Amino acid sequence: MDRAQLLLVGLPLFLFVTDLFNLFTPPPPKPPSHHHHTHRPKPPLNPETLDIPLQKPSTIGGIGYGSTVNINFCASCSYRGTAVAMKKMLDTQFPGIDVILDNYPPPLPKRLLSKVVPVFQFGVIGIIMAGEQIFPMIGITTPPPWYYSLRANKFGSMATAWLLGNVMQSFLQSSGAFEVYCNGELVFSKLKEGRFPGEIELKDLVGKTLANSRVTDNLGVVWS
Repeated sequence: MDRAQLLLVGLPLFLFVTDLFNLFTPPPPKPPSHHHHTHRPKPPLNPETLDIPLQKPSTIGGIGYGSTVNINFCASCSYRGTAVAMKKMLDTQFPGIDVILDNYPPPLPKRLLSKVVPVFQFGVIGIIMAGEQIFPMIGITTPPPWYYSLRANKFGSMATAWLLGNVMQSFLQSSGAFEVYCNGELVFSKLKEGRFPGEIELKDLVGKTLANSRVTDNLGVVWS
């Protein structure tokens, strides 16, 4: 066999033996992976970068801030409930407004007469109870006929004097007023109108007065 034939027969045989060797030889272990996940440390947070501007509370008050509404009403006329209802309505409609409730006194002559009524009440009751001793002390020896009429129905006379005195005193202490002032300006008067204001009506009157006051203040700032 020449070299050429040996090469043609030996090469396939070598390849066949090599394949058999590789087939029965266990594969080598895989090399460990060198790909490590590197965790980079996070950079420290800069407080300056986190300086988020916070919303500052507004220094500007509500619609009614700095304004005052005075409700002067007749306290002896049971008008307090109406005044309190109007105050709640104004506080809701005009946040920041100052609503002041106060008694509207009657005229001076009626107030003076109302002080005399209790004296009259206790005087009548005293005369009914001890008139026989009181009249001689003031120089009247014989009591007048009306004294005996009152003595005939002692308890009825005292109750009548007490009730009539209370009615008279309530009338003298009442003014019938329900006056509303906004920043010192009269916006509604029950004494002039002869009625109470409606809630919507009073809201519109106070709102108009506040708007006029705001315009006046702005003009004053501009001219100053």
